[in-house]
Amino acid sequence: MRGWWWLWTFCLGLGNARMADLRRLCRDQAIGPDQLWGWPIERLGQALAWPAHCLRDVERYRFEHGAAPKLDVPACALLPGDPGWPPCLDDVQASPSGLYVEGDRSLLRHIHARTAIAVVGTRSASDHGLAMAEELGRGLAEAGWPVLSGLAEGIDAAAHRGCLARNGAPIAVLGTPLDRVYPAHHRSLQQQVGRQGLLISPSRSGCRVRPGHFAARNRWLVAFAQALVVVECPQRSGALISARWASRMQCPIWVVPGDARRWSCRGSNALLRDSATALIHPEDLLASIGEGPLRSEESRGKHQRLMEAIGSGATFDQLVLRLQCSPAELAPQLLALECRRELLCESGLHWRKPRH
Repeated sequence: MRGWWWLWTFCLGLGNARMADLRRLCRDQAIGPDQLWGWPIERLGQALAWPAHCLRDVERYRFEHGAAPKLDVPACALLPGDPGWPPCLDDVQASPSGLYVEGDRSLLRHIHARTAIAVVGTRSASDHGLAMAEELGRGLAEAGWPVLSGLAEGIDAAAHRGCLARNGAPIAVLGTPLDRVYPAHHRSLQQQVGRQGLLISPSRSGCRVRPGHFAARNRWLVAFAQALVVVECPQRSGALISARWASRMQCPIWVVPGDARRWSCRGSNALLRDSATALIHPEDLLASIGEGPLRSEESRGKHQRLMEAIGSGATFDQLVLRLQCSPAELAPQLLALECRRELLCESGLHWRKPRH
């Protein structure tokens, strides 16, 4: 079915809102987009109540492509119905008709589960705002949280640089296609995020960039996030669009208090009057949200490797050799498993699994 959705997205006049209409119609009628392709234009008009000029465009488009069109979907495309498609987008107003991704696709599971933290703010940030954003990026990465942002100038870039510096998992939601870098001097940064994390764009390569794409990007950032951190922003800002959507989606909002005299802090400071939580130190956020999903996965992986290395029994020295780790790293893991009675320590520092 994905090829048919891909075909529909190229029809003139079918933006995100009308593609969402088509998806709803398919769900309501329990049919696929291939069957919808064959509906008479009169039936489509009755079901969708689209303007006549739009229906004429659909009819012309279908005639040009015929009853059995060629359906080549690029590898970077993620379409409704694909296993990786984020279900949270189906509940967002004017959800994108497709996503285009580059990088570590395993991070899409954190978009699915909304287990990432969004950090946003102004392009014209103060030194304090930039330092806080970078510190947040580092702290979240160390705690095992994917860091979501828009890869824009200022706060977004600082948060992702901090995340990259700690070998974390940055996820950038772009307002441009994957093949266009904005601002242009972020080319190296965007490439780093694509290598170490994940780039997501709602726009096909070659598409014209419009101001509305950036506003939509701010909305989808929130749809993917477990919590939103606004570091610094003025009274007219894309970060405030994100904050408004976070309020509607019941997504917790944290705000870094800024200089009350500085214009670029007036919007974010105002959020503190509207039930947002003040974030004085990054540790405040980390204490509230706890260990991130990447740290949990790492812990489970270490546990599995350790249990496999023990097998029917092993000494401490044997385990150091088998796991290629330091004694200082291994000792607390063994002690924790002994306290949970998952392992027994016998004389000679010989470890084995309990017999049940």
